[in-house]
Amino acid sequence: MAISPISPGTAIPTLQPLDRPWGAMVPPGLGGRRAIAAALLGLLLSVALWALPGMAPAQAALTDDRFDGNIFALYAGNGSLVPPRTTLADNFARQRPAIVVYYVDDSSDCKQFSSTVSRLQAFYGRAAEILPISPDALLPEKKDDPTDPAHYYRGFVPQTVIFDQNGQVVLDEIGQVPYEKLDDRLREVFDLVPRQESPELRLRSFNELNSELVPGS
Repeated sequence: MAISPISPGTAIPTLQPLDRPWGAMVPPGLGGRRAIAAALLGLLLSVALWALPGMAPAQAALTDDRFDGNIFALYAGNGSLVPPRTTLADNFARQRPAIVVYYVDDSSDCKQFSSTVSRLQAFYGRAAEILPISPDALLPEKKDDPTDPAHYYRGFVPQTVIFDQNGQVVLDEIGQVPYEKLDDRLREVFDLVPRQESPELRLRSFNELNSELVPGS
């Protein structure tokens, strides 16, 4: 799936001329200076409340292509995914599986797919490296280098590429790939029992820092 065209931004409202004299806005009993001070104080309070978290009008949503910040933090509740902790070349050198996800923050498809990426980290983050990468960070001169993410990018987002322990591509898909399809391929990489032959895996937490995969009840 290709990234959807960016919707035009909302028009900025313009100030309209007052249709009544300034004196009509002064509350009874207040002098001109006090009225002006009160008006300025109200304006400052309004701006402060608008800027508080959760108080500002929503300028982006899960289904639009507008930028609203880090999509993994906003829409998957997982800001730890970016920036990646390592590089693709490092993973190849350590013979560690890797999951590269090409994304942009102003794509509705990427926003919706971010929760799937976070789910992959929850279940495979200890055995494989998750590498969310923005195409803007790719270097064209690295296009011919098979150890660089630029070599595998096909010009669309989201794009997911899974590498096994030998650095071989075992999955290369564009669009919102279902978690089950990614899970099936990763089970092959780690020589796990196919999902249809095993109970559902769930995370069991020992404390805030440690957890393990266990069969679901």
